[in-house]
Amino acid sequence: MPPLSTAQKGPLAGIRVVELGNLIAAPFAARLMAEFGAEVIKVESPGEGDPLRKWRKLHKGTSLWWYLQSRNKKSVAINMRLPEGQEVVRRLAREADVLIENFRPGTLERWGLGWEQLKAVNPNLVMVRISGFGQDGPYRERPGFGAVGEAMGGMRYTTGDPDRPPARTGISIGDSLAALHAVMGALMALLSIKNGNGGGQVVDVSLYESVFNMMESLVPEYDLLGHVRERSGGSLPGIAPSNTYPTRDGAFVVIAGNGDAIFKRLMTAIGRDDLGNDPRLASNDGRAAHASELDGAIADWTRTRPIDDVVAALDAADVPNGRIYSVEDIVADPQYQAREMILPSILPDGTEVRMPGIVPKLSGTPGGVSWLGPRLGEHTADVLAEIGYTPDEIAALLSKGAVAAPDGQGDAA
Repeated sequence: MPPLSTAQKGPLAGIRVVELGNLIAAPFAARLMAEFGAEVIKVESPGEGDPLRKWRKLHKGTSLWWYLQSRNKKSVAINMRLPEGQEVVRRLAREADVLIENFRPGTLERWGLGWEQLKAVNPNLVMVRISGFGQDGPYRERPGFGAVGEAMGGMRYTTGDPDRPPARTGISIGDSLAALHAVMGALMALLSIKNGNGGGQVVDVSLYESVFNMMESLVPEYDLLGHVRERSGGSLPGIAPSNTYPTRDGAFVVIAGNGDAIFKRLMTAIGRDDLGNDPRLASNDGRAAHASELDGAIADWTRTRPIDDVVAALDAADVPNGRIYSVEDIVADPQYQAREMILPSILPDGTEVRMPGIVPKLSGTPGGVSWLGPRLGEHTADVLAEIGYTPDEIAALLSKGAVAAPDGQGDAA
């Protein structure tokens, strides 16, 4: 995939984003905007910077996740607890289109960087605020992490096997869902300004609400019918047959045979035309009432065959199916490769590494990667100069510890 360049800019070229965030939700949102051409200025604390720099697997002391999460961003190290650092952030906000933050509500206000203060210097600013529970309500000041949002939003209760405690997905899905809602809200707010519908505004995104927004018909089913959706393992409640089935060689295959015509083709493929032609099973409501029987019939067929044979037979019958992919399967898959979803990259020390590609695919103004996650404070001096600081003023800020140069160089704090 070619990098973003002046010859082919992403659709967000010309949009300046200031990121005041750590770890996952706000940084992921800003990364998505950076990949599509926005200039993202990431503000980090001098010294350690974003804790994500040390999370998960490290390469020579730096997280591989960091290199992915912060690609195309500029790192500026600012001590926001000092008045001089707070003034730098205000000047950044004055020149920005979007500011994304994920501090606990009230934190930025204590630093003089709340909405009212920033709106005063930039009436067209879009301020995206990501928090555990939102900017108001009785829970607003509680600490909120993605795991808590997944639990309160209803996802954990419905995830896992019915005879076991609620499970999690193994990734920070709550944070990532909040990030997607944050980007959507930011773009809506920018479009509102473009269309002449007013100036800047706050986009208030909570972790639990972002998860809750994914929960389909959970509430009306409970409110009208008294139905509480429970954990259902690998099946999709009320939609049948759709489940995960074992194969003879110890693998698993997902089969989605829940369309009416697809169901009949599936039953033919497994030698059960008696079920495919049963009028009780002609539509989903009838099949849902006999989901266990159908799952048993399908599993009886899959467990007698290796997964390659199962997939081949289902593909021949035009029945949606899929292997359960490990990361090893992902990086070797020709569809991933054809869609440029496995992106060759080079770390700062020259080490070659593969990273995920860009989503979504835009035909006219595609996204791209210009660089991986930067050094802490790598762009401090350049960005401060861009917003009007003189070399002497930058030197004074460095001496006071209000800002820091790359990896702490020049930081007197």
